[in-house]
Amino acid sequence: MAKARKFDVTALPGFTFVALMSFVLLYAPIVTLVIYSFNGGNSVNQWGGFSLEWYRVAARNEAVQGAALRSFIIALSASAIATTVATMAALGTTRRAKYRGQTFIYIVINQPLMVPEIVTAVALLLFFSSIKIATGYSGLGYLILAHSAFCVPFAYLPIKARLEGMDIAMETAAADLYATPWQTFRYVTLPLLMPGVIAGAMLAFIISLDDVIITEFVKSAGQDTLPTYMLGQLRRALTPEVNAISTALLGISVVILTIFFLVTRKRG
Repeated sequence: MAKARKFDVTALPGFTFVALMSFVLLYAPIVTLVIYSFNGGNSVNQWGGFSLEWYRVAARNEAVQGAALRSFIIALSASAIATTVATMAALGTTRRAKYRGQTFIYIVINQPLMVPEIVTAVALLLFFSSIKIATGYSGLGYLILAHSAFCVPFAYLPIKARLEGMDIAMETAAADLYATPWQTFRYVTLPLLMPGVIAGAMLAFIISLDDVIITEFVKSAGQDTLPTYMLGQLRRALTPEVNAISTALLGISVVILTIFFLVTRKRG
């Protein structure tokens, strides 16, 4: 009797072509953007020679400087808050026996992933508008809270996955040795969980840094972030400065992902 052959998707006709075309369609626009960020001309799509002029223009632009600083403050604050909340939520949904309503809690935590972002943005706009009217405060706190709420599920998923893959035996052993729940968490659970926490924090940071829709709805006057500044430039006069800023953001994302890879590999 002939032995059944194991299915291998890479052996299907045309697999290589489809895979290559997928990579081309995905990365060709990004490569084009990076190339034209070094364009010496004033056009975003006509080559005028190699130059770093638009990087210098962006670096000297006070509006870009303010937007960049604001973006990093919001992203760092939002990622810290979202990661803290996500860690507590992950512990509460994995380090206990199954209970009634657990699925509903998963749905609530992951709601921003399932609802269109524009709906979340409108809801946050209405909610924060009433608070602004009542308190008179219109600072960055609203943007930080809005980004934090949106980033919680992005931080929650890798932390929860890490917890589910951890062996509970070490935590049980710590409890048997009379460690308090806080000592068990601090000296056993948290060190083992740290790669997931780092992954969640970095993902939340990137999501916050890149967000446009929620920021556009919640921000007050003079609170542009880099993405909303770039959106405003697209509506006015489009120059290669936008390409330079986009490439810089891309570079930051690549650096963060590289650092995360090195840290997690070292820990492993």
